[in-house]
Amino acid sequence: MSATATGIYHRTYSSELRLRSTRAELFRLGLMVVLLIVLPFVLDNYWLSIVNTILIAVIGAVGLNILVGYTGQISLGQGGFLAVGAYSSALLSERMGMPVPLAIAFAVVFTAVIGTFFGLPGLRLKGLYLAIATLASQQIIEFIIRRWGWLTEGRGYITLDRLNVLGWTLPRESFEQSWYWILLVLAGIAVMAARNLFRTGLGRSFMAVRDQDIAAEAIGINLTRAKLTAFAVSSGFVGLAGALTAHYTETVTWEAFTLNVSIMYLAMIIVGGLGSIAGAVYGAVFMSLLPVLIRELADVVGPAAPWLSSQLPAIQNAIFGLVIILFLIIEPRGLNRLWERAKEYIRFWPFRY
Repeated sequence: MSATATGIYHRTYSSELRLRSTRAELFRLGLMVVLLIVLPFVLDNYWLSIVNTILIAVIGAVGLNILVGYTGQISLGQGGFLAVGAYSSALLSERMGMPVPLAIAFAVVFTAVIGTFFGLPGLRLKGLYLAIATLASQQIIEFIIRRWGWLTEGRGYITLDRLNVLGWTLPRESFEQSWYWILLVLAGIAVMAARNLFRTGLGRSFMAVRDQDIAAEAIGINLTRAKLTAFAVSSGFVGLAGALTAHYTETVTWEAFTLNVSIMYLAMIIVGGLGSIAGAVYGAVFMSLLPVLIRELADVVGPAAPWLSSQLPAIQNAIFGLVIILFLIIEPRGLNRLWERAKEYIRFWPFRY
């Protein structure tokens, strides 16, 4: 548990429930807001597209962390649930003519229902057995979207029109900038909703199930409701990320939702920090930027080491696995704990404790 700043005495419940209690925290929050506002004006379209991808990943990673980090229910079906959100939103908007915001909302609900269904084994299974069960959900969903020709009308993919909301269509010349503001708002809402979820009785029941489900049941928590609700809430976040992916890329294909995607999202919350909303954000940023930075480095040193470009995919996979192993060994609580330790050092300096 992180240290509590000294000299902070709460006299009211509202003061104690504030998310930011110190001036340093408010200053960091203000600095982050300024950075996010300035970002689209200083980045070109290439880097802004990467930032947009990161914002979508933040929503999905927060959803997965609700299930794995806060409820202790491991899942390897993230890619499949992303596909459910993407395909359902694409079909509703393109074939049924439903307005895009409504199609995305329905996709979120539908993905939550599907996630709840595949969460039923979690009532009986734990650990490795639950991981295998959720892996089966990934394979089942992937099999359906690959083999069911009706979904794509035999083409293997679905194309979508540019985002249109209430008659306003995203301009092509400012496509990335427009999407940035949309995704930034939605990612911010998702993070705040998840952060406040665990200040409620429902969120605390999730954590009680994670810590000791038998003791949680003994104090009156309904394990069936808690576990299934966790799957539903988590899948809803993931469905939102999948639906946004579909409308942002304007193409839906099964190659974007394979098992590798599920492993990537699991790596995000491991590296960022399990059981931490901020950790999910840090992990999404870090793991999304890692392959991009490796590719940029390969382009820089390519003339001196031509073999690097030909072996780049293998090198990326090796570094990906090495990063996960190092975090599990050196700092299992991830980037969030490293950031907390840095803040504690600055707060208590020059004293050691």
